[in-house]
Amino acid sequence: MRISTLILTFSIALAAAGPAVAQQRFPSSAGELSVETVASGLENPWGLAFLPDGRMLVTERPGRLRLVGTDGKLSAAISGVPNVAGRGQGGLLDVVLDPGFAQNRTIYLSFSEPRAGGNGTSVARARLNERGTALEGMKVIFQQMPTINSSMHFGSRLVFDRAGALFITVGDRYSQRDQAQNPGNHIGKIMRIRPEGGAPADNPKIEGWQPDIWSIGHRNVQGAALHPETGQLWTAEHGARGGDEVNTPKAGRNYGWPVISFGIDYSGAKLGEGTSKAGMEQPLFYWDPSIAPSGAAFYTGTVWPSWKNSLFVGGLAGQMLVRLSTQGEAVTGQERLLEGLGLRIRDVRQGPDGFLYLLSDAADGKVLRVRAAR
Repeated sequence: MRISTLILTFSIALAAAGPAVAQQRFPSSAGELSVETVASGLENPWGLAFLPDGRMLVTERPGRLRLVGTDGKLSAAISGVPNVAGRGQGGLLDVVLDPGFAQNRTIYLSFSEPRAGGNGTSVARARLNERGTALEGMKVIFQQMPTINSSMHFGSRLVFDRAGALFITVGDRYSQRDQAQNPGNHIGKIMRIRPEGGAPADNPKIEGWQPDIWSIGHRNVQGAALHPETGQLWTAEHGARGGDEVNTPKAGRNYGWPVISFGIDYSGAKLGEGTSKAGMEQPLFYWDPSIAPSGAAFYTGTVWPSWKNSLFVGGLAGQMLVRLSTQGEAVTGQERLLEGLGLRIRDVRQGPDGFLYLLSDAADGKVLRVRAAR
């Protein structure tokens, strides 16, 4: 069955399904929005990826991977998932499909890996078996180094670019923020690797830089997406008290953390040297006060034509969904949506039906569908 047929079948199944568990309505610039609960009972869900047949893979931070059916039913935990350091901000994090998933059934997971002396963000690849019950041939293809004993700032989002290379975002591990300026390690960086691991030949070749590093000077990037027209990576990055950033990380560039920032430290103290410095990039957009951005997706559907190429970003502390209108590499406006929902939004994805799907970060987390109210 072709993917287009599967998507049509998925959309029909959604329309025929019984009423959602809950529905709420919210205003927007494109008309009233309806928010429906598709699935619940997920423990701190973190990452979401749609399979070609419309089902969803969802990670739970304590270390489980589940399938969510088009009817909203949760599968049992899929076996073969790597062990995680499931404390603080750590655990099983993002999930993404290989560009050739329809042929090879390969998926990629980012996770906080327990190691001697601490932990770090790692990425593994594996094959999802035909029944969707187990991962096979698990192999770790990236390990953030050095290992740090911390439960904070793991990142981490996974995004394939148009050349088939994999972007990996990580954090500065909180206690190691000065290392974000050291291109000899993976602390506070964005990496770009081959699907089997290792650096692509067209990565930056800069003296002193690890070959898999794409850009440096990042604090904790938890939102990342490719622009649908340009193919440029866009990221949403946590600041401290204020200074959450939206960037378009370019090869070999320095994005400033912790030397420059539009926020202050949690203690109220000044951070770094100010908001700008020669040789360091400025964000396209920043939030002050912070919304704690996590999860990002560009909108390409037809349900809301006026929102084409808008970047949607989930807010954790902000408990909202933010729409950023874009023009080229510029943010031209901001719209704050679903502010009365009262949920921490961990991930944002566009579904094959053209609606938006969200993960709420809670002990009883949910998959939510945002659609045009009827």
